[in-house]
Amino acid sequence: STLDRIVPMVRRELQSLDSNIPLFNVRSMGQVVAQTTLDSRFNASLFGAFAAAALILAAVGLYGVIAYSVAQRTQEIGVRMALGARPSMVVRLVVGVGLRLTIVGTVIGLLGAIVMARAMSAFLFGVQATDIFTFVFVPLTLLAVALLASYIPARRALRVDPMTALRLE
Repeated sequence: STLDRIVPMVRRELQSLDSNIPLFNVRSMGQVVAQTTLDSRFNASLFGAFAAAALILAAVGLYGVIAYSVAQRTQEIGVRMALGARPSMVVRLVVGVGLRLTIVGTVIGLLGAIVMARAMSAFLFGVQATDIFTFVFVPLTLLAVALLASYIPARRALRVDPMTALRLE
């Protein structure tokens, strides 16, 4: 590196001026900055890892809640189909309910996140308090998970025999 080539020249030059001048701990400005921001970068990485884990837990929880809700409505879905509802109508109904719940939760979460981001803005370095990527990526990810979480159980519920559902009703 450039630093490795310059240090011996600087050392020789200092020795020629005064042999008692010590030269130690020579680092580039990039290395100095990296060392001083090491704790902050570690904390930011740790915070990011926890945020990713929270996103995964939220996605799994969302899937579980919606799948359970659809499982509870399996008989109702069978009755609707027995009365003439097309499968696409039933899927749209179930997915619509899941997405509505998710949108309400996402809006509430976004409002809370904006308030908290403003409060924590003093701790942020190199990012805006309302980072557009985060405030778009996370809700879109949750909406995609909700769509999948609603669609898979709805498709599974469509396999219910309408006559069996009518008999149970």
